Amino acid sequence: MKKLNSENIGLTERNPIKIVQFGEGNFLRAFVDYAFQELNDTVNFDAGIAVVQPIENGMVHLLNEQDGLYTLFMKGLSKGQEIQEKKLITNLVKGINPYKEYESYLALAKEEALAFIISNTTESGIAYDANDTLAMQPPNSYPAKVTALLYERFKHFKGDTTKGLTIIPCELINNNADTLKEIILKYCSDWQLEEAFASWILNSNCFHNTLVDRIVPGYPRAEIEAYNQQLDYSDNLIVTAETFFLWVIEGDETLKQKLPFDKTKLDVKIVADMQPYRTRKVRILNGAHTAMVPFSLLYGNETVKETVDNTFTGSFVHKAIFEEINETIAMDKNELDEFADEILDRFRNPFIKHNLSSIALNSISKFKVRVLPSLLGYVAKYGKIPTHLTFSLACLILFYKGTWKGKLLPVDDSSDITDAFAEIWKSSTTEEVVQKTLANVAFWDEDLTAVSGLQEALVHAIEEINSNGIEVGFENFSKQ
Repeated sequence: MKKLNSENIGLTERNPIKIVQFGEGNFLRAFVDYAFQELNDTVNFDAGIAVVQPIENGMVHLLNEQDGLYTLFMKGLSKGQEIQEKKLITNLVKGINPYKEYESYLALAKEEALAFIISNTTESGIAYDANDTLAMQPPNSYPAKVTALLYERFKHFKGDTTKGLTIIPCELINNNADTLKEIILKYCSDWQLEEAFASWILNSNCFHNTLVDRIVPGYPRAEIEAYNQQLDYSDNLIVTAETFFLWVIEGDETLKQKLPFDKTKLDVKIVADMQPYRTRKVRILNGAHTAMVPFSLLYGNETVKETVDNTFTGSFVHKAIFEEINETIAMDKNELDEFADEILDRFRNPFIKHNLSSIALNSISKFKVRVLPSLLGYVAKYGKIPTHLTFSLACLILFYKGTWKGKLLPVDDSSDITDAFAEIWKSSTTEEVVQKTLANVAFWDEDLTAVSGLQEALVHAIEEINSNGIEVGFENFSKQ
């Protein structure tokens, strides 16, 4: 079978580079790149994408081996009807590893047609690193890399106000674009760059907060032969996703003209305020995902569908959502419950094998953003800890021990997090483990030992799990 590349499929022309994209992972390829492919196909948007590898170890070399081409398979349920689609994505023009090709990276700033910067570098990606300097090739953090790129563009086009970019980060943190802009301006100050550049950042570039929603299991390793049989070429970068798609972007009529998604079939909402959409999605969809991962892995499940289909774990997730998470969101209860029912149907998608291990990345920062607000909101509203979310936090602490019943757990986090837990788990008692975990402000941005009853409940939960396992342990814990 022929290899997937431009020559073998007869692709002779590529789109001009209009987008610089930080991140080459499954989500961006199944969401943003797909969205711009739809724009290209529907309204001749003519946008090529240059993909920048945001960390030293990545996969742009694999993208380049296939000339940026890959196949997206989308499967799902809609009103009881099965939907299956596949699409060849052709808009990734090149991939650049700035750790090896820094000059090529900076050269992107000089692209005449460049109009957008898109990113998804995980929740921990939009962060300030005081050690970053302009002289580094490249700087460590994503915001510092963007600052260097924008500065190169500012210099090359001599501050031309028409050469500013539309910057649309997709990281799942609140006010992601505002946060990114704030850090970029801090680097302008740190690096003592001219005031005219900071003014250009503020007045000639625009930053748009976003919300993204699509479940992307990624590469279907366990079923790859079945997918290969649907293709007449060899594709090492197949990516799978559900059919559901929602992209909410804060913007005005000007952005709607720049991004005419209204002329496509995609559900892209350009709105003045995305906060109601964000709260609902992050707390219910992402919160349920994050809360279930350590709990369900310790129980013995491997996928999201297994989790919600299982009598015990499915009931746990259902009650965590409807009785705890939804109770803390200031929106219409019926609307929240309807949305939650839709989420559970998406979790049950028979076409998607969404491995729990694949969503375990950076679980501490995810729990802080997605679940902790519901836990603390419940305490504030009812004056007691929520049973299911607290038990989930206990499972999270056990998960970061790294092993369970003699087996390695798929812990995947930054070294500062894993090193901290390695020290915490050297503690001689469960009480000490819990106290050190809750008191680590670097984990939670606050000292959680101040939450009444939480420390004692977590100790109880962990001891129950260690003694009796997840199911019996939860039953005993819930009776407290």
